[in-house]
Amino acid sequence: MRQRLIAQHANLDVELLPLSTRGDELVDRRLDEAGGKGLFVKELENALVDGRADLAVHSMKDVTADLPAGFVLAAILQREDPRDAFVSNAYETLGAVPAGGVVGTSSLRRAAQISQRHPRLEMRLLRGNVDTRLAKLDRGEYHAVILAVAGLVRLGLAARIRSRLDLDDSLPAPGQGALGVECLAERPRVLGLLKPLDDAPTARCVQAERAVSRALGGSCAIPLGAYAELVADRMRLRALVASTDGRRIARADCQGADPARVAADAVAELHRQGAGEILSALAK
Repeated sequence: MRQRLIAQHANLDVELLPLSTRGDELVDRRLDEAGGKGLFVKELENALVDGRADLAVHSMKDVTADLPAGFVLAAILQREDPRDAFVSNAYETLGAVPAGGVVGTSSLRRAAQISQRHPRLEMRLLRGNVDTRLAKLDRGEYHAVILAVAGLVRLGLAARIRSRLDLDDSLPAPGQGALGVECLAERPRVLGLLKPLDDAPTARCVQAERAVSRALGGSCAIPLGAYAELVADRMRLRALVASTDGRRIARADCQGADPARVAADAVAELHRQGAGEILSALAK
């Protein structure tokens, strides 16, 4: 599906190489316990190195803050809706789910923010691809599940969305909603072909979000959110770091003209709000 989007945008004759990553196949453990974001990316990078593929298309929220040596993000496409989606067969919103209701998510970030605002709900692990997660919901294993709006839209499943969570209620992961195209740095022809795909405003915002993640050691083991948006010639960047139970959340909301400076200001504000203590507790 992602490769088809690339082909359509760049008028490229793209041959799809079907690959299943360990992250897609994981169904019984949290991602942070099984190896982190790299589980979604490593097999694709191996295909680039082996010459089986010329480019790899990723959801930017799954890409580690630092790429391995020799790899480069050739383009970041225009962003889809970055918000989280509330999906349920019986309820319209999180607030309508009864006390003790089971809400499924694979994300510590989502679970922490929902736990803070809806402590009466039970957050439960939900793994597998989108079809697997929806099937578990349909079997009645969960009252509701939380997924990315962008993924559901791109899969033609937007009708399953009952409501879209406000950014103040569930701040997205860095890069959420954006697709990135990775290739080898030593492939200038591929880089040139992909350059027209790069959406400069999205790239600037995603780079600022990833700078926050990088500075805080962002991984799947840290409930961390960051979302940047451009307003005229200025950037607004919201970020947070939370304890896994949502009882402690450090938040930042910074603006400025220089994305790097705004990201640094957000990191500094998070530390003033107690991010260091939260991160230290998570590391124990």
